Amino acid sequence: MIQKFDQTVRRILTFPAVHPCEAISPATLLNSLINLSQNICNYQSNLFATQRKNARQTIRQIGLLLLFFEETRDRRLALSDSVVLCFSELHLAFQKVQFLLEDCTREGAKLWILIKFQIVSTQFRALIRAIATALDVLPLSLIDVGGEVKELVELVGKQARNAKVEVDPEDEWALKQVFSILDHFEKGTEPDSSFMKRVLDHLEIRNWNDCNKEIKFLEEQIGFQCSDCNEREVPFLSSLLGLMSYCRGVIFETWNHRNNDRSDARHGIEAPSCINTEDFRCPISLELMTDPVTVSTGQTYDRSSIQRWLKAGNMTCPKTGERLTSTELVPNTTLRKLIQQCCTDVGICASNSGSQGRDIAGTISPGSPAAAEEMKFLSRFLARRLVFGSREQKTKAAYEIRLLAKSNIFNRSCLIEAGTILPLINLLSSSFEHYAQEIAISALLKLSKHTCGKKEIIESGGLQPILAVLQRGLSLEAKQLAAATIFYLASVKAYRKLIGETPEVVPTLVELIKDGTTCGKKNGVVAIFGLLLHSGNHQRVLASGTIPLLMDILSSSDNDELIADSVAVLAAMAESIDGTLAILQTSALSTIPRILQSSPSRAAREYCVTVLLSLCKNGGAEAIAILAKDHSLMSSLYSLLSDGTPHGSSKARALIKTLHKFHETSSSGRIASAVPCERPVHVW
Repeated sequence: MIQKFDQTVRRILTFPAVHPCEAISPATLLNSLINLSQNICNYQSNLFATQRKNARQTIRQIGLLLLFFEETRDRRLALSDSVVLCFSELHLAFQKVQFLLEDCTREGAKLWILIKFQIVSTQFRALIRAIATALDVLPLSLIDVGGEVKELVELVGKQARNAKVEVDPEDEWALKQVFSILDHFEKGTEPDSSFMKRVLDHLEIRNWNDCNKEIKFLEEQIGFQCSDCNEREVPFLSSLLGLMSYCRGVIFETWNHRNNDRSDARHGIEAPSCINTEDFRCPISLELMTDPVTVSTGQTYDRSSIQRWLKAGNMTCPKTGERLTSTELVPNTTLRKLIQQCCTDVGICASNSGSQGRDIAGTISPGSPAAAEEMKFLSRFLARRLVFGSREQKTKAAYEIRLLAKSNIFNRSCLIEAGTILPLINLLSSSFEHYAQEIAISALLKLSKHTCGKKEIIESGGLQPILAVLQRGLSLEAKQLAAATIFYLASVKAYRKLIGETPEVVPTLVELIKDGTTCGKKNGVVAIFGLLLHSGNHQRVLASGTIPLLMDILSSSDNDELIADSVAVLAAMAESIDGTLAILQTSALSTIPRILQSSPSRAAREYCVTVLLSLCKNGGAEAIAILAKDHSLMSSLYSLLSDGTPHGSSKARALIKTLHKFHETSSSGRIASAVPCERPVHVW
């Protein structure tokens, strides 16, 4: 009877209550009412930062009704239809009460509930009146319970009818203060911190972790509204997000990183990828997916595209042609987060409306004027802390920078303009504790994703300290982060040449690939991929023994992303004759076709085709002959013709033609003429 909704799924201040159906037996309905009432009464011990009076009054009244329900159950009374109808109405109201109490005590939602205090107060009033209405028509005379219990029910009904849901004056004061603070920021004036502290105290936001939870909640709400194409409240939410970010960085000086969420405590160890955004395009619209959903066949599409497909009367999967067993669309939240992070990293945004310019402005620009000023004030504060603060304050400032720069391009630009990069480099060089070094290199990694950040790091002399961490970092995590930073720095043409010419870089990256964790291997691989974009680095990578290590990864790893990135590097290496020769000394001609057939990544499959095409072009008849014997290869290539990107399909088509030509010429005894290569090489 009681439906359970995951709070991470149910949007705040929505009440998906369901009316009990007529088929439910009176006993089941009564037991469900008792369970609901008990759940509501359990909120008595919860913290209500706002709406305290309204919540307590509602809980107390339902607690009294719980006594009535329990006695009715214990006496095993037969309930008339009119009683069951009233109980059904109470059940519906109690569901909504429970949702409302969940929202009022939801982790991280204290500020938002304060902002919505009029709506929340109205909801309490409406639900109390609904309870009063149900009790007014409840035929108590037909229910054989004790006189005292009946008096309690009548008392609750009377109180509910006469209840005046009031706005707490302290809540009203706190709300006015919030608007005043935002107004100060919007005008470019930094408000008095004492006012902010009073508001935070009223909301029971007592420490760094409490404030961080508020930030995560607000970020989630902005994401919801953007995904729903309903961005009316996004500017205001952005202002609140900026305010909480400012408070976290400036007001809450004391923090205990060891108590933070583990995903934060490891400083966002990340692995960039060679995979491009083509993998994130909807098979129907060929546009970047903004709301990916999975259908019953396991294929993923953008929600708007597949909905139009289904609305047109199609009941088959557009990609596979299989009949859909249901029209249910399951959100692919993992892919959605990956797309959002990838787009943020490269400075683009997917769009539901197709207006790319507006979305880029939404990513690069602040969400509101107040949010812009809040970020500027905070950036300058953090820059001062990095220069003049104690060791603990410097570490904390670097941690704040890492969080702020994680997924917001405007934040990155503010932090760079405030002058945080040079002191971060100095912190990197002077750190004697592995945690501080990890935070400093992680912050630099986030800032290196911005064009100005790359330039500032190089011009501030940051390359050598970063390379020192890559070689002699105090922890493996620091080395991994340094490798990822090198990948982003290498995205600038001039810098990849500069980095590649530093003798120790490539050998150190190869060591990370050899001995690192999966994340470390991946970061080392993508850093080398970035360096290979400069042709002068090919010989250095080749001489370092990279190719055998990559082939070992393809043979032993079960990490799809690592495999895809490894094949991408092999594709870049195979473009040269020397790279082809080195690859052909391995088991590539059997391993690469296997990856082509089995990899779930379209990018990995396309890179496989690129490698094989280069091996045929540069490897001679012997390489082609070996591939021609693999009968499963053709089916994989033809599959890529229909499923691949235009570039990938073109590569697959070229390889098919090469293999067909080889079969034709070999059957007529003219093998040599089929070989698009000037010299034969021995194949392992």
